[in-house]
Amino acid sequence: MIEARTEANERFFTRESERIAELSLRLAERFVAGGRLLAVGAAPADRSDAHHVAVEFVHPVIVGKRALPALALRADELPLLAERTDALIAFGMPAVAPPGCLTIGFEPGAGEWVFDPPTAAPFVRQELVETLYHVLWETVHVFLEHLGSSGSGAGRSSFLYPFLDASDADLDDVLEDVARSVVLKAREIGELRERTVGDGREIVDAASALRERLDAGGRLLAFGNGGSATDAMDVVADLQAAGHRALDLTADPAILTALANDVGPEVLFQRQMIAHGREGDVALAFSTSGGSSNILAALAEARRRGLVTIAIVGYDGGRITADRLADHVVVAPSEYIPRIQEAQATAYHLLCERVGAASGRRTELVRA
Repeated sequence: MIEARTEANERFFTRESERIAELSLRLAERFVAGGRLLAVGAAPADRSDAHHVAVEFVHPVIVGKRALPALALRADELPLLAERTDALIAFGMPAVAPPGCLTIGFEPGAGEWVFDPPTAAPFVRQELVETLYHVLWETVHVFLEHLGSSGSGAGRSSFLYPFLDASDADLDDVLEDVARSVVLKAREIGELRERTVGDGREIVDAASALRERLDAGGRLLAFGNGGSATDAMDVVADLQAAGHRALDLTADPAILTALANDVGPEVLFQRQMIAHGREGDVALAFSTSGGSSNILAALAEARRRGLVTIAIVGYDGGRITADRLADHVVVAPSEYIPRIQEAQATAYHLLCERVGAASGRRTELVRA
């Protein structure tokens, strides 16, 4: 499975690197002109990608880079909220937008810019698409700098983008540099997937524990912050699509905002674990750092209540690994969040495959 992903990843980004660079420039032009990036998805799993796009663009991890306007919308909201200066990225459905909008899709005929991953496997397609929109988010800042909308330079990210400070560089040269960086990023995630999965034993053991509990009538409770919250959305959608009992603890904004406002963000998932968790269930935590306080509190509460605990984390595993706070831990050993999240997607997709969950994504385009 990893070899197939590596091969598809190499083919896709080698083939599309120049178009991805060009699209990054076109998106930068839209942002400079006051446009937004709108994201929409058909099925629940597709909508997790839409929300992932929005959170990545609005909440930048490149130090010193501005938040870019992005929104995850329902399809029925597009006619009301989309404007001609916007760009639209659509998952599992055509990118139907007002005339003048730039449109991006992932099936033939789905948009002005179509990127069709070279595989029929839904989980692998999603992983390639996730890498693509992460790369778009990373490289659009290169062109924002070149177009003069930011004066901050590369800052602490200069080691990733050594050409970012060269504001007087010829645009064609910048496009070539960005295209090369796209291929390099794709190779980085290919290597990180292999290191994350390793010999596969941790994922197999976690999947066995999860399947045993689901077969006995238990449920999966998934949670995470930011991009990791969209991972929780995605895994729950995939399991529910296969008829498994799963809850997304990031799904209800009323609960989350009430807890954050009245108590504090550290209890967001712990309080929900108290309300919903019971012996026989499984808690699945997503964390790029392995040390978020609300993740640690929820895992501790889950253990007190007799849940099996699984964590998919980045960096060196953080406190979750150091203090053995979960029964099964899968680590994506990197310090760069987009690559961590991409490797984590592979890990939880393999987990779902072992459990017997099909992708919860639409296999055909939903016609507007």
